[in-house]
Amino acid sequence: MRSRSTCFFLLLIGVITANPRCIVAQSAEKILEAARLNPTSQPAELNARIRSDGTITPVTITLRDHVISYEFENPKQALRLKLGPKLTRLSEQLNDVTKPVPATRLHDEVRNSGLTYEDLSLGFLYWPDPVIQGQETLRTRTAWKIDLQAPVEETLYGVARVWIDKESGAILRIEGYDKHGLLLRRFEIISAQKIGNLWMLKQMRIEGFTPGNPSPVSRRYLEVLGKN
Repeated sequence: MRSRSTCFFLLLIGVITANPRCIVAQSAEKILEAARLNPTSQPAELNARIRSDGTITPVTITLRDHVISYEFENPKQALRLKLGPKLTRLSEQLNDVTKPVPATRLHDEVRNSGLTYEDLSLGFLYWPDPVIQGQETLRTRTAWKIDLQAPVEETLYGVARVWIDKESGAILRIEGYDKHGLLLRRFEIISAQKIGNLWMLKQMRIEGFTPGNPSPVSRRYLEVLGKN
């Protein structure tokens, strides 16, 4: 029997929490359903930062009751993602007023983070008809490679490709491609750490690409420093 310490779940924004259920071989829909519903199973408040070219942006990440919150200072801004079985809802709080993030802003970058509002919404995990494209080994871990076709109303991405650890269900890498199949963005886990009883991200690399150029034009890191 696998120990619970080997079973963990990884969010797009990089938080790993203990997961009592390891993922077994099944359909792409079931694999993604587990990834969508489990991220806040263990409440946590984390001290993190986004680092790029000498610039550091602090962020507090809170997980609780199927809600992921990202809180920034100077100026104050809070983004809250409500996770559901069929869809997510991303809202923004500014000056004590909370409103849904409109579709017109989904492709805007959040705080020079390399992440867009759409990336934070995890909406691509809900795109229909996912397909398992095979298996690959990433940093010694065997992972399912799953492709998700963007809906017709999606204006930036054509395909999202997700690598999910076969043993634990952790998302190890995400790539977003444009309508012509050219790479736009890559998120990849570099290292993890154990803080208390929770496994958490230590460092995630976020890379941006110009379509057709295999070398990244931007590189940032999301780093979790500890629990608050």
